[in-house]
Formats: sequence, C-alpha cells, structure tokens
Amino acid sequence: MTIRVIIVDDQAMVRAGFAALLAAQSDIDVVGEAPDGRRGVEVGRAVRPDVVLMDVRMPEMDGLAAARELLTPPAGVDHRPKVLMLTTFDVDDYVYEALRAGASGFLLKDAPPADLISAVRVVAAGDALLAPSVTRRLIADFARQRPAAPSGGPALRLNALTPRETEVLELIARGLSNQEIAARLVLAEQTVKTHIGRVLAKLGLRDRAQAVIFAYESGLVAPGDA
Repeated sequence: MTIRVIIVDDQAMVRAGFAALLAAQSDIDVVGEAPDGRRGVEVGRAVRPDVVLMDVRMPEMDGLAAARELLTPPAGVDHRPKVLMLTTFDVDDYVYEALRAGASGFLLKDAPPADLISAVRVVAAGDALLAPSVTRRLIADFARQRPAAPSGGPALRLNALTPRETEVLELIARGLSNQEIAARLVLAEQTVKTHIGRVLAKLGLRDRAQAVIFAYESGLVAPGDA
C-alpha cells in the first residue's frame, strides 16, 4: 500500500528536496505541501495523508500548534495522520511538546536521505521513534528541567498495569527496542508487542513516543537512571 505524505516547511528548497527524494520511492506518494502550519492543517484536512512531515519553526502557525490541530481535530473530523517533526536541533523544547501532543517522533533536517525514507515508513507502519535512544535522551533532558510528577495523575494511572506491563513500559522508556525487551525478559517478540499494545490501550496513549514521556512524567523512570 502506498504511503501518502505531505511536507510542511517554510523553505521551498527543503520542501522540493524532500518531495523529490520521497516521490522517487515506489511505496511513497507526496500528495501535498505547505509553507506554514496553518496552510499545513488545511492541506492535511483536504488530502488526508498517512504521514505529515512537519517543520518545528514556521511563520503564521508553528509546527507544534499545527501538529496539535491535526492530532486533536474538532468534532466531525475523524482523520488523524501520523506526524513526524522536522528540526535543525537535536534537543528542542518544541519537539518535546510535540511528542506530548501526539507526534510520532522527530528527525533532524540534516539526517541522511535513507533515514528520512526509513522514518516515513516506520511512522506509517504505526511505530514511533526512529531512534528510541535519541528520543529517550531528548525526553530525559527536559525531564531534568521539570518538577517531579505529583503523587496523583500519571502515577495513579500506573495502577492499571500488570507488573509485567509496568516492566515493559520501563524498558521502553530506557530506549530498548522490542527485540531487546524480548531478550531481557526472555519473551517472544510478538508477546512484547502484545504487552505494548495493552499498555497503550490501558493508559490511553497514542504510541511509543507518548509511552516514553508518560514513564518519565509518572515517575516510573527518573532522569539519569541506568
């Protein structure tokens, strides 16, 4: 099945370069582009893409606000694309907030072309975090700057998980892949995927990226943990 993508970036050369690269792939179809977040939301609603490549900093409406609008649409709009944030910085508060809002991950603009292509495919498949360890570092950096989570809220929601599900969530937050979690817990990889699906459903989380953030904000994992 072809992956439908739109590119939202205020630099025309960036849009053109990304579009040419992605359109050359047999399984990816670039169906639209936009020069700012506001127009990006309009194009996204009109063409209903599978994946939105969203720049963080843009005029009119930045990528964070645009991602929120696409991921939390108003009543009557049921389409929610996967959003992959593009940034020139590997640590960016806007990216952190975008992940909290439901974006599936982030990618540096100067990443190798193969990484961009792979990221689109990974996100379209429903997986988050092109590089779990990098996103883990991003979240840990901001967790250090924020006050500890209160005893209620996210911490109480952990009670809905079984001990095994809590263990899996902790390992996700530490940056382990499904294969690594399976090896650590001596489980089949498919069993790990099942546990992750249950964790997301019980906690009301969109994907793996939000699970990592939840683990930090609930206090399950603390910055600096090995």
